[in-house]
Amino acid sequence: MTEISTPEQAAATKTAITPRLDHAVINVAGLLDHAQQQFRRLGFQLTPRGHHSLGSSNHLAIFGENYLELLGYEAANEHTRKDLWLAPLGLTGLVWKTQDASAVFQHLQQQNIAGSAPADFFRPVQLNDGSEPNARFRTVPLSAERVANGRSFFCQHLTPELVWRTEWQRHPNGVSNITGFVIATNAPQETASVYAELFGESALSHGPHGEVEIKAGRATVRFITPERATALFGKIPEGENGTARMVALEFATASLDLVRQSLKVGEIAFSDTPEGVVVRAEDALGVALSFRD
Repeated sequence: MTEISTPEQAAATKTAITPRLDHAVINVAGLLDHAQQQFRRLGFQLTPRGHHSLGSSNHLAIFGENYLELLGYEAANEHTRKDLWLAPLGLTGLVWKTQDASAVFQHLQQQNIAGSAPADFFRPVQLNDGSEPNARFRTVPLSAERVANGRSFFCQHLTPELVWRTEWQRHPNGVSNITGFVIATNAPQETASVYAELFGESALSHGPHGEVEIKAGRATVRFITPERATALFGKIPEGENGTARMVALEFATASLDLVRQSLKVGEIAFSDTPEGVVVRAEDALGVALSFRD
């Protein structure tokens, strides 16, 4: 006799979650003014400052498929969202796309890698026509115990039209997307194992230098050794007690000449490499930046 499963049982046995980078978060804490000035000098156009209903504030650099978030707080909100500011300054948020945060939460629970339940919040958005509608989101995190020195979570955009707007997608440096999110770790396989549990082992591939990679839409999330990261990007932030650390972002640009021109205008030091242009972590709020055309 054929056993017939319920829809719920069928869903539980199928991993329908595909890795796709939504955005990268740089924790700037109380340095929002400095952060926005520095990233404009790096050649990014930033959105007007936004203020979340949860108390944090941000500026965004919007690209084609994903975006970069400078996340911090204004003085009056220093004591809200203290959980965020416990993380080190620099790259601390690996954020995945989802159309259904509730389904993701169920899957995380099934895999025993869930953090808290989905949370809803909003952020008023200043548009060019003078209106200020609310951008609305639902987020759901992975277990904090499985992610060192930062957070990994899913973001469901309930109003994506208030984030991906044409007027915000043009950047002086020609950047069109984040193409790489780099995590330095002494044990790439071990650090990446939570994502094998999340997305399935087949989502992970292994590179020639011992790195582990996850194709995530236009971006690739890479787990590499600190030695390899230093060879690629120069001096990088270190995780406390040898823990994994999110250290670098890679970008696609329409032209490396636009990148060089923007950096020269912004008086930012850079290095030309066989692959493209690299900006040191110390010149980008603790995050090494690499640009390729």
